[in-house]
Parts: sequence; C-alpha cells; structure tokens
Amino acid sequence: MANDAIVVENLRVVRGGREVLPDLSVRVPAGQVVGLLGPSGGGKSTLMRSVVGVQVVESGTVTVLGEPAGTPALRRRVGYLTQAPSVYGDLTVRDNVRYFARVVDAGPHAVDAAIEAVELGDYSGARVDALSGGQLSRASLACVLVGNPEMLVLDEPTVGLDPVLRRDLWTMFRRLAADGHTLLVSSHVMDEATRCDRLLLLREGQILSDSTLPELLERTGTEDAEQAFLTLVDEAAGRHHDVPPPHVGRHVAPPPPHPPTGDGSPR
Repeated sequence: MANDAIVVENLRVVRGGREVLPDLSVRVPAGQVVGLLGPSGGGKSTLMRSVVGVQVVESGTVTVLGEPAGTPALRRRVGYLTQAPSVYGDLTVRDNVRYFARVVDAGPHAVDAAIEAVELGDYSGARVDALSGGQLSRASLACVLVGNPEMLVLDEPTVGLDPVLRRDLWTMFRRLAADGHTLLVSSHVMDEATRCDRLLLLREGQILSDSTLPELLERTGTEDAEQAFLTLVDEAAGRHHDVPPPHVGRHVAPPPPHPPTGDGSPR
C-alpha cells in the first residue's frame, strides 16, 4: 500500500542456529510513531536490523519506502539508532555529528540543527566520552538526525534514561512525526505504549497484536498495555484463566461401548 513505510512479508531469520523470526508479516504506516514492544530476546532488534538491511535473512521480503531494505537509495532516507552508542568517544559532539553529516552529504547548517534538536548546544564542544549516559544517547540521536531521514528506526532509545529525559525524547519523536517522519521505536517499557500512534507487540518472533492502544485495551478487556500484553501472552500459550482446562472440575463421560460383532460377542 502507498501509505505504508515498511512492508514485511513472510520474513524468516535464523541467528546462531536459532529461528528468531519464523514467518513474520507486518506493515508500518507512514508518518506515525509505531512502537515495537516486547520482552528482551523476542526479536525486536532482529526485525529492526532486517528493516535497515543489515540482517541476513533466510527468506521473505522487506520493503522500505518502496525500495528493498538495504539498497543504496535508502542510505540517506533511513536513520538507524542502535542500542549501543554509535559515536566516537575521543571526538566532540560537534565533530561526531559533522562526520556523519559528511557521510550522508548534509550541509553545515544540518549539524547545528541536529545538535539543537537534541538540546546539546551547550555540550557541542565536549568530548563524547565525558558525557553522561543520557547525553551520550542524545549525541547518537543527533548523528542519526543530521541527514533529516524520512524514517527513523530507533532501537530502545530511552533505555536507562531518567523519566524527564525520556519524556523530552518522546516529545521530540512526536514532533518529528508531526513533520512527516515515520518512526519505528522499540522498547520493553510498556508504559511507553501510551506515546505511540500504533503498537506492535512482539514475542518469540510472533506479532501478538498490531493495533492502537485503545483497540488493544478493548480487545483484551484490560486497563494498561502491560496487562494487555500479559493477556495476549497467555492467549498465545493457550492459557485462558476463565476456562478450566480439560478434565479439571468437569465430569467426563466414559467412551461408548464397542458395538457387538456379527456373532453377538463383544468386539
């Protein structure tokens, strides 16, 4: 569909001999903040690596902004923030952002704009290895933003950050979406679901839900994203707490007797 930024069809990925994504299909609408939520080890990073074209896949297709994932045409159109900071500790914030600006052929004005967007103007001359954890995350994000990509793939960008900084980053994400960018943001913090336009709940390589938060809560009859996720996990495992399992608390009728054989004796 024309309004889908990402189209994943029958994606199968094996890593370290383990099938991480067995047969995954999903679409990500353009111009929205889409949360990819789920526990660690569920396949979130593998899916994101597949979207940006750095993951070897066994089968299936991943189409991003109308192009096959990983093609050269997407290098400037897609920004990727990994879990580990992708900046050089012995360089200043400005030097890091300036380097990535040259990689994506962005002008000098883009460097200043990216640094200001993450509110690191007062630290632009500081070496990255002297920054706090939150400042380091923002410096990495500035390097992603400098090329003004149409789509941002952000792998747990708020992990380990204090509540104020998390709020500020999500405010920035919302502003980017309002300007027409598409954001795929992973997290294992369920309360961040309230900040997303749409939610993808991923567990053990399977999409348990693809919906808005109100739709998810209505479907599961729960009050928050964490309760909803646990309900879907139980459903996927076949555990329905309101329905007793077979042969528990029920009278089970014995099997009917075998019909007699032709000579009248039991079979």
